[in-house]
Amino acid sequence: MEKKRTTPEFITSLQPNEIFVFGSNLRGMHAGGAAYVAYRNFGAIMGQGVGLQGQSYAIPTMQGGVDTIRPYVVEFIDFAKQHQNLTFLVTRIGCGIAGFTDEKISPLFEAAHDVDNIVLPPNW
Repeated sequence: MEKKRTTPEFITSLQPNEIFVFGSNLRGMHAGGAAYVAYRNFGAIMGQGVGLQGQSYAIPTMQGGVDTIRPYVVEFIDFAKQHQNLTFLVTRIGCGIAGFTDEKISPLFEAAHDVDNIVLPPNW
């Protein structure tokens, strides 16, 4: 059985069809963590907290508990399914500045396991 690709810990460059998926806040203030990397390197737009922007895709993680993140993850997975020409490299969203654990966030991405163009962090 072929092992599925996983997102590297640090992403410093992207292929033209790759999208950097990062945790954001609803205000789109990309001042730290992966959001800052997305802003500096992959076209994230200051003031845009959700969705595709440049070669990045923002999923809000700073507005409350895990249940407030779930709808944005569902929206992201649907978006990825509709854009099979792109490969989405999901960072450990919510597991840095937002303060969640992998054990709390990774179950939100269970449906992503069957989506070929979504690449998840190891053990997600």
